[in-house]
Amino acid sequence: MSIAALGVQEYRDLLTAALPEAHDADTAEPNIQSLFTPDTHRAALYVDSTVVRGGRGVGKTFWYRSLLDETLREIAAQEYGIERLRSVSVFRGYGAALEPDLYPGPGNLRQLVEEGVRPYDLWFAVLLTAFGQPELRELPEWRDKAAWVRSNPGAAERTVQQADKEAQANRITHLVLFDALEHLHRVRAQADRLVGGILELALAMRLGTRNIRFKVFIRPDMYDGALLHFPDASKLTSNAAALTWSRANLYGLLFHTLGNTDGDLATRFRQLTGGWQPEADGRRHVPPALLSGDEQFQQDQFTLFAGPYMGSNFRKGHTFTWLPNHLMDGVEQVSPRSFLSALQKALAETRGQYAGHEFALHHEGIRRGVQTASETRVAEVGEDMPWVRLAIEPLAGHQVPIDQDKVEALWEDSRLVDALRKEAAERYVPGDPQEDTLVRTGPRYPDDPAQLIEELISLGVMRRRRDGRIDLPDVYRIAFGVGRKGGVPRVAG
Repeated sequence: MSIAALGVQEYRDLLTAALPEAHDADTAEPNIQSLFTPDTHRAALYVDSTVVRGGRGVGKTFWYRSLLDETLREIAAQEYGIERLRSVSVFRGYGAALEPDLYPGPGNLRQLVEEGVRPYDLWFAVLLTAFGQPELRELPEWRDKAAWVRSNPGAAERTVQQADKEAQANRITHLVLFDALEHLHRVRAQADRLVGGILELALAMRLGTRNIRFKVFIRPDMYDGALLHFPDASKLTSNAAALTWSRANLYGLLFHTLGNTDGDLATRFRQLTGGWQPEADGRRHVPPALLSGDEQFQQDQFTLFAGPYMGSNFRKGHTFTWLPNHLMDGVEQVSPRSFLSALQKALAETRGQYAGHEFALHHEGIRRGVQTASETRVAEVGEDMPWVRLAIEPLAGHQVPIDQDKVEALWEDSRLVDALRKEAAERYVPGDPQEDTLVRTGPRYPDDPAQLIEELISLGVMRRRRDGRIDLPDVYRIAFGVGRKGGVPRVAG
């Protein structure tokens, strides 16, 4: 018996049910239905991958919370074929949730930093607390726990050794997870010191034990800014993993979300696309050869939602490639949060302005989705790295691609160097009285425009064309008010 295709309104209703209004990992717990396992994330879940780098919205908190859940961890172990994930005991080292018995929260951390507590000692106290060190149990305050570690190095090391031996005997690995590191401290320089302490201890456990491992989910700019002034720090970089998303992964996530939505429309969608395998736990797995691996099939399916073109014909672009291409940053990455958010906005715009359109998503709605995603991305980069906004704002009103000489002239006219010097002021941050640390905030080379451009390129905010001119990807260009002939315009005020 043939299955009737979904109508335009039914596709809209399915998208409405599947796409949440807010795409914030801090407000949505992962569950069996939402767990999606893109092939590019396998290395990030290896037990020995200590550092997992990823920008905003790529899945750091999602995987942090998934690894804390035994059921989700088992599914990930099965689908990625990582047997060691089945034999881990998982601890929280730090996260967004307030867990004062497990680790100090932001308010406590600010006080501890002001009092000069060494980050390494503090995180060592967190580790020993996870292992149930009896003497630390009697100390309710983290400053006292850190002081105990500093005063009792032998006892601290014996506790680690015992935990390692017990793990070996039980054939398990103690895995300590760290996330939400941008919330460690309001002052970026202090956050960098705290991150440096986590990474130093992570390396010590990696080199000094067999069955104690850290997994640190971290933004690339925070990892680059962390104070890695300890022996063998480069070993952390050599085994670091990254959370990246291919175009096939992004559309696979969309179809996974549609297929794992409750209701008759999702059932019919699965029947129409075929190959879905219901599992005993109720989770439905995306057919890998179809909805997450075969881009032609993906394109055929997305065309049913959005039509083939971003206008009347192919000259305006194909919807399937246009959407991710215009959300891509300078290092060719798209965050799934931006992707789903753009689709949700496109759906809302279509319902409100183009309800009679022949497809569930109108191409102008998709454009508006990209515009909104750009505004969100620029707001995020302004929070994460305020100096980036200072560097790009002088380009507003101009068009890209643009000659590098022109960029440098605009920066000179706006006295950017003076502004960046304030952001990048080198200063001593008090730690241990004998171990004050020189830190830097802002760009590495505020006085060198050429080096500044290279840093912006490495961050994905800029990119260099083959002819040497400087370009901005649309996901940043639009909201910054930088033009491009024929490009997506900025949202009108």
